Amino acid sequence: MRRKDFLRYTAVFGGSAAAILSGCGGGGGTAGTLGDGVAVSAASAAGDPSSLTAEEIAALRTMREEEKLAHDVYAALFALWGLAVFDNIAASESEHTAAILALLVKYGLDDPAAGKAPGEFEDAHLQALYDQLLASGRTDEIAALKVGALIEETDIRDINAKKAVTDNADILRTYDHLLCGSTNHLRAFNEQLLARGVTYVPQVITQEEWDAIASAEAVVCGG
Repeated sequence: MRRKDFLRYTAVFGGSAAAILSGCGGGGGTAGTLGDGVAVSAASAAGDPSSLTAEEIAALRTMREEEKLAHDVYAALFALWGLAVFDNIAASESEHTAAILALLVKYGLDDPAAGKAPGEFEDAHLQALYDQLLASGRTDEIAALKVGALIEETDIRDINAKKAVTDNADILRTYDHLLCGSTNHLRAFNEQLLARGVTYVPQVITQEEWDAIASAEAVVCGG
């Protein structure tokens, strides 16, 4: 996730966001009932960490904490607002972060999320981002759902960027699963907003990308 971009977009939910953080460098249908079925296991054979580039390793470590951030935000917003969409997508995000953990384990890489409680992150910028997103989501249900949409469209943009710099089959397969799940999640948040009379304007991806995702049917992301 490009943190400076993401932090800038949090201004959509409140003018304090940019001021506070400017220095930082499945969920299914309207009822929120569909999971995305992301596979969480990497190939059983151990991988050679020397086969990965520094960029690939950094991306995996960042993605591990970013998916944890999404889970922790959604779990907290479900506890606050009781909307099923947050509970179901939080469960899917658990699968996402477990899928990245499987790759870290396979390639013998350190897990930045090890031993971290909900809402705790190794990366100080992600910690600040979590705090701000949660504060925005506490405003009301609409703001909370917009936080969800922002998280998912940013994930879509960033997963695509990470896919462009790797040819590792394990990593690409996992990123494809996460990308499929994120499009389902984005549709779910959009449906919730539309049901409340709100038309969400994309903050990160293009309007063309948004229209294509929003108009498509939810899919099962297994395999």
